[in-house]
Formats: sequence, C-alpha cells, structure tokens
Amino acid sequence: MFEAYSSFWNNITNFSGTASRRYYWWPAIINFIIGGLIVALVQSIMGHPLDDIYNWTDLSLNFISQIIIFLVWLATLSVKFRRLHDTDHSGWWILIELVPIIGSIWFLILMLLPTKPNRWGK
Repeated sequence: MFEAYSSFWNNITNFSGTASRRYYWWPAIINFIIGGLIVALVQSIMGHPLDDIYNWTDLSLNFISQIIIFLVWLATLSVKFRRLHDTDHSGWWILIELVPIIGSIWFLILMLLPTKPNRWGK
C-alpha cells in the first residue's frame, strides 16, 4: 500500500510505462480518504465551506488548496495513463471519460482489467 502511494507521487510527471491495478487503486482510495478528512477539518476550523471567501486569509487558503488539487490531479492523470498502458490501451483512451455516463462506466471497466502483455512493459 505505501509502496503504491509512494510510486504515485514519485511518478507525478511520468506518462509512460505501466501501473498495475494496485498502483492505481491504492492511491485513489488513500487520496479519497485524505481529501475528505482535510476538507472536513479545514471547514470545521474556518466555520464555513472552502468555496466561501470572507477575508484575505481565506483567499490564500483557497489558493493553496487549488495548487494542491492541481498536483493531485496531475499525479492522478499520469497514473491513469500508466494504468491504461498496463491494459494495453493507448493513453488517449482517457478521453472516453468525456462521454456522459457510458464513458465513465467504460473507463472504470478499463481500470479494472487485468494486466496484459503490452508495448509499454517493464
């Protein structure tokens, strides 16, 4: 679990190679839990939702949170590319998520597929 999460952050800009199911799903689960806890903690400390800006301190906190969100998004995007490569699909298959409902379901299926011999292999 920790190895998969460490690999997630170490390969933040690596869009080539492969990522097995565990290297995709462990970071997804961990980021979901950590994100929920951080949002709940910050909102309870501030006393209002993160989207509501009441003063300059809130604005800087909102800016910092957007930088963190961008970094997590970039790392997630790269692991999605590597996971697609592991199932012997091009990274361009990520665009299937743009198709409403069916695209998200199809992408989930792609993320659940087992490893296949592929051209990006180790």
